Amino acid sequence: MTSVVLGIGTAVPEKILTNIELESMVDTTEEWILSRTGIEERRIAACAQATSDLALSASKAALEQGGISADQLDLILVATVTPDMIFPSTACILQRALGAVNAGAFDLSAGCTGFVYALTVAEQFLASGKCRYVLIAAAETLSRITNYEDRNTCILFGDGAGAVVLGRGSKPYGIISAYLGADGNGESLLYVPAGGSRLPASPQTVADNLHYIHMQGNEVFKFAVSVIPECIDRVLNQSGMAMEDVDHFVFHQANRRILQTAVKRLGISWEKVIVNLERYGNVSAASIPLALGEAVEDGRIKEGDLIMMVAFGAGLTMGAVLMRWGGAGND
Repeated sequence: MTSVVLGIGTAVPEKILTNIELESMVDTTEEWILSRTGIEERRIAACAQATSDLALSASKAALEQGGISADQLDLILVATVTPDMIFPSTACILQRALGAVNAGAFDLSAGCTGFVYALTVAEQFLASGKCRYVLIAAAETLSRITNYEDRNTCILFGDGAGAVVLGRGSKPYGIISAYLGADGNGESLLYVPAGGSRLPASPQTVADNLHYIHMQGNEVFKFAVSVIPECIDRVLNQSGMAMEDVDHFVFHQANRRILQTAVKRLGISWEKVIVNLERYGNVSAASIPLALGEAVEDGRIKEGDLIMMVAFGAGLTMGAVLMRWGGAGND
């Protein structure tokens, strides 16, 4: 038995924030943004639009594509760093909105690696026989924690969601191998300092902009380009497959310079890399399922293709999943 994707869905807000608009907000230029990130625009959630709203839209699309009703779900996992509130979990809010009355629900916080973490957790629930259908929604409203006076971060982040329904399948399809890692020594390289038990919200933390994303970009870059090959090597070694066997690489869409450096170090063709960051920017946990969903929809990813998903993010965290696409309906 393997764990296969039965359905996939994506959702993004309507509002687009362009580089030209950012020029009027901070000391930057479109040329500077493009040369350093490759991002042309990003989506911004409406004032009344929460993370769970984006997760709901993506989840409904995934369920519809998979032919699964909400009451068939055994478990809902939401990967996010921007939950609707501290508690209850966004997964429980999504469970209620879907009417998934038979599903357990909880959130995963693994930064931009959240979707890869959630895939690996879901696979274990399916492999153990505890679950038959698991919904994963990776959703973010990073605009809520982005300082639009900080040109180093506001050019990067956007909002969006991607969701998959996982079920039981059979070889050769589904998840083949996976790796999860973390390095807590990098805690302060990418984080929101205030709002938790360590530094509760106060007038001073708000005045000091401590509820926004703080990032040491150069250090995150060095971390990302070093762990991407390591993650890939680990899952390939588990699977007994080689780099040239992989049809598509879906990396976390952080910025183009990270992707280009990683691709060069790996010695793979750029044509094998699924990229959509120019339209959405860095959407944290949602970036991989957003890119994956679009590539499936436009036909780049086909039945039987071997897909390598690799992510890195706050924590610091890293991970990869190797999957053979297809196999829905073969359980």
